[in-house]
Amino acid sequence: MSRRLTQAAIVIVVLFAAAQLLRPDQTNPPTDTGRTIQAQVGTASALAAVLDRSCRDCHSNTTVWPSVAKVAPLSWVMARAVAEGRKAVNFSEWGGYPLAAQRTLLSASCEDVSSGKMPGPYTLVRPETKLSPQDVETICAASRQAAANAGR
Repeated sequence: MSRRLTQAAIVIVVLFAAAQLLRPDQTNPPTDTGRTIQAQVGTASALAAVLDRSCRDCHSNTTVWPSVAKVAPLSWVMARAVAEGRKAVNFSEWGGYPLAAQRTLLSASCEDVSSGKMPGPYTLVRPETKLSPQDVETICAASRQAAANAGR
C-alpha cells in the first residue's frame, strides 16, 4: 500500500509540474484612456474608485494579475474569468458602448453587486475587492442616475 501511495504522489507531482508549462495569455490589451469609464464619469467620482478597486481585474484591460494567477490550474481559472468578465462588460471600453448599453450594463452591475454575485469568489484571492454596502449603493446610484438622465 505504501508503494502505491508513493507512486500516486510522484504522478501527482509530475502532473502538477507539467501543468505549469501550459500558461494562458495574461497580457492586457492596450487601453485608450479616453474610452474608459473613468474618462466618462471623472476620476474623482466615487463610482470610478469603486470600479477600479473591485471590478478592474476582471472587467477592464488593466488587470493586475495576482501572483497566485501564475500557478496552474488557478492561472487557467483566472484567465478564463478575466476573458468572460471583459466580454460581459469592459470598463476600459466604456466610451465605445452606446448610451442605452451603458445604462443596461450599469443596471446589470447594480443587480449583480446587490445580489452578491459580483465580485464573487475573487474576494478570496483579493480581499480588498470586497464591496461594502456603501460601494453597492454607489454603483446602484450611478445606475439610477443614468436611467434618470435617459428620461430627460
